[in-house]
Amino acid sequence: MPGDPAVAVLGEGHTPAEYQAQREEMGLTDPLPVRYARWVGDAVTGDLGTSFVPPYDDVAGRIGAALPVSLELAVLALLIALAVAVPLAMWSAYRAGGRVDRLVGAGTFAILSVPSFLAGMLLIALFAERLGWFPRLEWARLSDGIGDNLYHAFLPALTIALVEVATFTRVLRGDLIATLREDFILASRAKGMPPVHVLLRDALRPSSFSLVTLLGVSLGRLVGSTVIVEHLFALPGMGSLIIGAADAGDVPTVQGAVLVIALLYVLVNALIDASYGLLDPRIRRAHV
Repeated sequence: MPGDPAVAVLGEGHTPAEYQAQREEMGLTDPLPVRYARWVGDAVTGDLGTSFVPPYDDVAGRIGAALPVSLELAVLALLIALAVAVPLAMWSAYRAGGRVDRLVGAGTFAILSVPSFLAGMLLIALFAERLGWFPRLEWARLSDGIGDNLYHAFLPALTIALVEVATFTRVLRGDLIATLREDFILASRAKGMPPVHVLLRDALRPSSFSLVTLLGVSLGRLVGSTVIVEHLFALPGMGSLIIGAADAGDVPTVQGAVLVIALLYVLVNALIDASYGLLDPRIRRAHV
């Protein structure tokens, strides 16, 4: 991490004695294992420490203010991605090799080739500045009303969702194509079931394992890795919090934020693993 926390607190023009005293006050003179053990002991009790930089806020409070922003953006982006990717993947897989499939494949490849900052700038230029449909540099919390909140969150969430749409579509399409070759799908088709029934009732659920796993990974990743989007839209999320704290040498804030993201990542993936039994009853019966 760049910078010295003691220098960040004292500023320029301090004496060596003041610098040493500040390091002792912040506990930076203790050996690293001692400092780590002290931090872990405090974290277990819910105490993530105090920020090293003005206004010396409680770290848990800073994370509590930033986490809902990033979590909402991540969840909303994934919902948008699913709403677009699932129909595209089903249509593409059912007509594998056809014109629609080739068009979807080219479109998803093109989306994956566009950096998120460029996609965000294009969306801002079109929907915020040219058409004026959405605000650019404003954020409304849920306490301001869910409608106002979603209105302000939609454009940054859409920016994040673009890459997820392309990834989800390609993953689900591949699994659906494999499932559509299974005997039980061929039997369903032989019975004269319509394509919508075959796709939604028979093929989608057993083809969703990779997609569900990817959802869990994406949620944990997006909570702390949307720095560029947060910067473009001036959002007070976890990515901005971590980058700002790292630049300022605010060790407790970085440690606390990384810990919370790691715990969230583990929790989400545990829930994803538990959901496999709902997707395929054979997994649930195997553990009985």
